Amino acid sequence: MTGSDAAHPRIDTSRPHPARVYDWWLGGKDNYPVDEELARRILAADDTAVRGARANRRFMHRATRTAAEAGIRQFLDIGTGIPTEPNLHQVAQGVAPEARVVYADNDPIVLRHAEALLRGSAEGGTEYVHADVRDPDTILRLAGETLDFSQPVALSLVALTHYLGAEPDGDDVYGLIERYVDVLAPGSYLVMTQVTPDLSPAAIAKAAEHFRRGGTPFYPRTLAEFSRFFDGLDLLGPGVIAVYGWRPAPEDVTAQAEGIVPVYGAVARKP
Repeated sequence: MTGSDAAHPRIDTSRPHPARVYDWWLGGKDNYPVDEELARRILAADDTAVRGARANRRFMHRATRTAAEAGIRQFLDIGTGIPTEPNLHQVAQGVAPEARVVYADNDPIVLRHAEALLRGSAEGGTEYVHADVRDPDTILRLAGETLDFSQPVALSLVALTHYLGAEPDGDDVYGLIERYVDVLAPGSYLVMTQVTPDLSPAAIAKAAEHFRRGGTPFYPRTLAEFSRFFDGLDLLGPGVIAVYGWRPAPEDVTAQAEGIVPVYGAVARKP
């Protein structure tokens, strides 16, 4: 296991963390009362939150499997979140046991669970980097100890960019993602999802306000704003679409009957 801080950092239980809120929505146990409180408030404002978290997870499974079946043998998952089986490495190594996977996240609880993430196949490799997505130099340097960036990599940023702002109020999110994509070899994949206000504007506005009051910036994006992340890349069919509709499995078709999920997803290939 690698990381930007050799010592285990202190877990702040006074403020909610997106990874732990997400864990609560998925029915996990690795969250604190402050996380559950925010998760419940958001769910009361936006009843799609739990469906969205589960749909995100299934999208990640399908996208990872698609990349692995296309021959990708290296995966970098940033904003990993708390382990929920099957994890990305289990999906990738289920297709190709020799696949190498690097996870990156900034939540100390994810660091605590790194051993669970590291139990990959004997043929492949699984590593964990404790660092923030806003620090690409550290993530890329440490990930480069496991991955060969001269060969194609699938970069996974699932349910992450809606926590990153935009200039002049916050991060240069497009420049940040471009920084990661620039180092990827031709033939690499970019896998992303993003909460959108397009499909449920009132509920998403309330959810975003709850996140911000809890100390977590939250930036839903429109179809055009999300599509911009894929400029210069070749989108795989069916393109940018609500996550339920991206190459759905039977369970996704069934889940659509529960109602909309205001989350876009897409997978693109670097030419």
